[in-house]
Amino acid sequence: MNQRYIVITDDKFSEPMSKEEAIKLVKDYDSKGIVGYIVSEEEGNKIKEPSNFNEPKWK
Repeated sequence: MNQRYIVITDDKFSEPMSKEEAIKLVKDYDSKGIVGYIVSEEEGNKIKEPSNFNEPKWK
């Protein structure tokens, strides 16, 4: 199975790509002063939808 990854920045989700492409993109963003994170395609699809977030309930 070929795992796909998504790069997330403050305002953008990338298209799914290979691990090597994702690493290259994050390094490119870093050289421009942009923070990017790599997550699996599955996780990226989950967090794109705000209803998937669970707000913590502190007691």
